[in-house]
Amino acid sequence: MKIILILANNDMGLYKFRKELLLSLTKKYKVIVLIPGGPYIADIEALGCEVQQIDLDRRGMNPINELKLFFQYQKTIKRINPSCILLYTIKPNIYGGIAARMNKIPCLANITGMGTALGTSGPTQKLLIQMYKLAFKNINTVFFQNKPNMDFFLDNKIIQTNGTLIPGSGVNLTQFTQLPYPSDETAIKFVFISRIMKEKGIDEYLTAAERIKAEYKNVEFHICGFLEDDYVDKLKTYESAGVINYHGLVPDISQFLKDMHCTIHPSYYPEGISNVLLESAASCRPIITTDQPGCKDVVKEDGFNGYIFEAKQTDQLVEKIRAFIQLSYSEKQQMGINGRKFVSEKFDRDIVVNRYLQTIEEIVHE
Repeated sequence: MKIILILANNDMGLYKFRKELLLSLTKKYKVIVLIPGGPYIADIEALGCEVQQIDLDRRGMNPINELKLFFQYQKTIKRINPSCILLYTIKPNIYGGIAARMNKIPCLANITGMGTALGTSGPTQKLLIQMYKLAFKNINTVFFQNKPNMDFFLDNKIIQTNGTLIPGSGVNLTQFTQLPYPSDETAIKFVFISRIMKEKGIDEYLTAAERIKAEYKNVEFHICGFLEDDYVDKLKTYESAGVINYHGLVPDISQFLKDMHCTIHPSYYPEGISNVLLESAASCRPIITTDQPGCKDVVKEDGFNGYIFEAKQTDQLVEKIRAFIQLSYSEKQQMGINGRKFVSEKFDRDIVVNRYLQTIEEIVHE
């Protein structure tokens, strides 16, 4: 049986957004996954994959650790000799891509977003561009989740003609079903679902929440997510003042969305396609988000299934929240229905899985 090797930087993202692909692959190939340890390892193994754990620091740039990671990839690829390697996120893309090229193994990479380091001009960006050029020279296929990301790679001559667009990670329309729209008689509930970090727009959300709460009594602002940066004290202050409710990391976001009227995603992080927005829209929840690539893509047009505002512009965010509050109940409900229809047509996860299966089939049987 031919072997597919998958390199990724964490188990949660791989399981939550790619389990359908993993399951499909295990029906035709032996699938080996190389990832750091985490709570979803058993779930990935239950899909039929063999998991081998490695040391990978997602954010660290210690040269010794980076070399160790590269040699782990190199050693594993030589030992396994896979028919094809799938790469996700920056370090697997670069170090795994270089190791695959050295061993002449066909490779398929996914740019899930540029991230801060690659998305910000400076010495680090220049270094990463050169490393990507080394990793992606002669690579079979690179999947991009939005056009600006693909244009960046083309403009910087990292790829030539082997890039193609896919609709993000897609959304599982069976898991995220059409939820009944909640009553707004007691309060209109907004939610921020993301890692709690500056670039995800948490400061803009908190400021907007404070201003709207001062104007309207029948509104609530909720926050779900892991504290990525040091926002512990700030969130406690806002919660004590009655501005927000913080719920921590919520395992089943679809259950939480049942009581929410609108998802606010004020991110200016260089994303691929926001999974938070896809899942909210699939659940018939209107969305308010920024004009950033990967965010604005999930709003068909301003006012149709949500609102778009300029990133980092809190005044504009406040205006969009006001506009949403002033809609009638039926208008809010219809906005949610519009979102479900839009993502069903454009972002169904089956589209992504089928593109992968087709591409892998072509690569393996070349």
